Amino acid sequence: MRPAALLAPIVLAGSAWLSGCAIIDHEQRRWLFMPGARTWPPGEAAAVGMQDVWIDHVSQHPEQAGQAVRLHGLWLPQARADAPVLLFLHGVHWDVRASATRIRQWHRLGFSVLGVDYRGFGRSSPAMPSETLVAEDAHAAWRWLAREHPAARRFVFGHSLGGAVAVRLAAEVDDEAGLIVEGGFTSALDVLRSTRWGWLPVAPLMTQHFDAASRIADVGSPLLAVHAVGDTMVPPRLGRALYEQARPPKRFVLVDGAVHEDADVVGEQAYREALRALFGLGD
Repeated sequence: MRPAALLAPIVLAGSAWLSGCAIIDHEQRRWLFMPGARTWPPGEAAAVGMQDVWIDHVSQHPEQAGQAVRLHGLWLPQARADAPVLLFLHGVHWDVRASATRIRQWHRLGFSVLGVDYRGFGRSSPAMPSETLVAEDAHAAWRWLAREHPAARRFVFGHSLGGAVAVRLAAEVDDEAGLIVEGGFTSALDVLRSTRWGWLPVAPLMTQHFDAASRIADVGSPLLAVHAVGDTMVPPRLGRALYEQARPPKRFVLVDGAVHEDADVVGEQAYREALRALFGLGD
């Protein structure tokens, strides 16, 4: 048999394997992020009056190398020029407008707030988000804050999956004044293992790891970790485990009577006390 005839089945098998891996990766990203322009009506109403911000950058990621990217954000400033600034990194499914009630909550706590949509969400550039693409977008938003507010104390906040994005950003920059994570977790695999499907041997197939636990010790600023006692989406023990692996100074706040979606509202007073104690913010 000619060498080419021997090689053909190997090439075909390899192509099929690569194609299968690409499909698994795409579907995993689609299932995990659930991207789109969907929003939550109360959040859409709360976004009225916020300033639209456009953040342009050029992707360096191999998947989109050299492509121009435009991110849409919502900006809610304080009247005080010396107010601290917060980068708000949201979770999955909804666009940034759905987080507008949370953004206003942080504004009431004294921050000027930038909430940003990753690629594939809302009015940002279309793409299928991935762990590395959203990390690149978070960096672009952080550079915008540093450029527009160079003298401000700048904080990173992430909710749910956005918490893992926030941990990675804070681990990779050195000019953040603090990291705040609500409803955070150690890794995407640990979240999956906490569900009834946790027995499935899917670890070798995972392409989106969000391994915040492996990065949290590289964060050089104080950490405030907040979790709802009644969180059924991300068990509080995963938020606690993430906190335990962080360097001090740090503070863990468990909000009784709250669930995954409302720890900021139910725990507003606890937030105020923790921000004062850890960062010296507030009255």
